[in-house]
Amino acid sequence: MPKFATPVLAALLTGMLSVPALAQNALPSLGDRISGYVSMEEEHKLGREFLRSLRRTTPTISDPLLNNYLENISYRLASKSELRDHRLAFIIVDSQVLNAFAVPGGVIGVNTGLFLNAETEGEFASVISHELAHVSQRHFARSIEQAETTRIPQMAALLASVVVMATSDAEHGQAALMATQGRALENQLRFSRSNEAEADRVGIKTLFDAGYDPYTMPALFQRLASANRYGTRPPEFLLSHPVTESRIADSRGRAARYPERAYPEHLEYLLMRGRVVTHYAPNKKDAITEYQRQLQAADSEVERDGARYGLAMAYSEDSNYRMANETLSPLLDKDPNRISYVVTQAEILTAQNESGQALNFLDRHLSINPGNHPLTMAYADALIESRRYQQAADLLEEHVKTRPEDYSLWFLIAETQGQAGDISKVHQARAEYFVLIGDFRRAREQLQFALDIETGKPSNGAAVAAVRQKIRDIQALEAELAG
Repeated sequence: MPKFATPVLAALLTGMLSVPALAQNALPSLGDRISGYVSMEEEHKLGREFLRSLRRTTPTISDPLLNNYLENISYRLASKSELRDHRLAFIIVDSQVLNAFAVPGGVIGVNTGLFLNAETEGEFASVISHELAHVSQRHFARSIEQAETTRIPQMAALLASVVVMATSDAEHGQAALMATQGRALENQLRFSRSNEAEADRVGIKTLFDAGYDPYTMPALFQRLASANRYGTRPPEFLLSHPVTESRIADSRGRAARYPERAYPEHLEYLLMRGRVVTHYAPNKKDAITEYQRQLQAADSEVERDGARYGLAMAYSEDSNYRMANETLSPLLDKDPNRISYVVTQAEILTAQNESGQALNFLDRHLSINPGNHPLTMAYADALIESRRYQQAADLLEEHVKTRPEDYSLWFLIAETQGQAGDISKVHQARAEYFVLIGDFRRAREQLQFALDIETGKPSNGAAVAAVRQKIRDIQALEAELAG
């Protein structure tokens, strides 16, 4: 499974938003008492600064299919939620530890461990809907109001602790949190019981309104509580979202208030879960055996298709591409336009040095779904493998216009432009990447390198002006954050 990881730095956080920069924002809306403490625009800016810090300090997954799935399901839930600001941002942390979090400003994060622990799309959606409820009900701002402490430094410190809690090494993350912020800060991070109850109530309503079974939330809670009843330390999600018998009963009672209806199985979630499971499987042959067992034991067509896809992924991860193709083929015959199948077929072809076939295969599907993120990235990968670097760079440069805050995409553009021989564009893409991880000094440095190159070219005034404007934009952003 493709992934992109950023190195975990020793430092916790630097350059969080300062008080003067945020204190000058717009006045709170009339009737919005909470905004008297922290405005929604303050939350948005702080959330984006948190996101830059998290990208800088935490390994993440860039698999286009997984990210596209998280985005789609989150927007589906957000459209049925009480969220007023739909400027959402997403991140998938490369960690098998069960965790999910929402940050003021609409930053939604999940560990890959959520895919490993949630057995159905409904269970996965129940966690996202709960986290969206924390954001829509502005629990973070309300906790600041209740504490009556200095607003922004307190929020910055709390978000700094989220960075630690979201790292892939939860045990060491907890130790770092205690060492840098203390036990009191850890306790402040966790939402109050009343906030948790409210997030459950609002989240279950969102879940139902979006077409999911409201019972999936208590079902997940019950299974997690049972699985960790005798553990020495529960996963981070259960520490920040304590699951008690009364909470399980309350959520089950809330679910019972909604009318009964039939709920379909969701194949796409099983496919995404299969990608994660095979990626982390320490022994791919054992994964093959397990998916063969699941394929035989499946009780429904959806379960069979999910197991077959997982088996194809396991064969591919074991470099047995012949069997991967044979296993995936019946799925493509049944549903030839499902993007997950198409991308996986292209990945298998590219991995077995058949990038030309992969490109021909993807061409037709991109004509049906122009600009689709997973399809476009699979096409770019095939171009790179076939050493058509300039064509890949041009494709990615066009594609990033639709995803300007996709930092892993900017990283790939820099690499591809280097292979294509355009050093100025390497530096410009690196600058975009560094801005998105909050390393403004290195971003300016990269742009200066690009400026030196562009200045040396004849009749290149427009390019020089564009680079200079980017430098000014970064300086303005730095000034805004520094106050």
